[in-house]
Amino acid sequence: MSFYVQDFIELALKQNIPSSRKLLLNEITDYIKSKIDNNQEINLNFICTHNSRRSQLSQVWAKVASVYYGIEINSYSGGVEVTAFNERAIDSLVRSGFSILSENSINPKFEISYLENENPIIAFSKLFDDDFIKADYFAAIMTCSDADENCPHIVKAEKRIPLRYDDPKSHDDTPIESEKYDEISLQIASEIFYVFSQI
Repeated sequence: MSFYVQDFIELALKQNIPSSRKLLLNEITDYIKSKIDNNQEINLNFICTHNSRRSQLSQVWAKVASVYYGIEINSYSGGVEVTAFNERAIDSLVRSGFSILSENSINPKFEISYLENENPIIAFSKLFDDDFIKADYFAAIMTCSDADENCPHIVKAEKRIPLRYDDPKSHDDTPIESEKYDEISLQIASEIFYVFSQI
């Protein structure tokens, strides 16, 4: 089984993860393990304010990691405002090896392919309770401080886990823009792969 993003996966697996981050990541691992032990569907919903960068990258890497380790999950992302999956984050995924198709609209849907004969990941900006998220319950994984602090209640969330990442948006239109987006994507990938490696 050869992933389009194999080289990036191998790089992610070599990253050092601080023990403080592992404590947060272990909460996700424990949630997944409890669902497996009870033979229940595993739903992860990564949430950030605009659902445009960090939550989208997290959704993508969670799906890839789950397939890599042979653990069946549903990976979603959402926000509290609808914008669009940012083109800089999309470009970062392309640099990582993903094959991506999109429609032409204000808030386009993207088909993100990572493995032959696997259905592509469908990604677009949406609310965390959008009808596209077909889950009666999920772990809400909060990837930004704004959403975490300003969403006191998330319907259908049976577990809430703060997993904040720096916003690469702060480097938009700078000479190091691509570098910073790739750094965040690599951090997310390495941490999500750690989660699934512990199951």
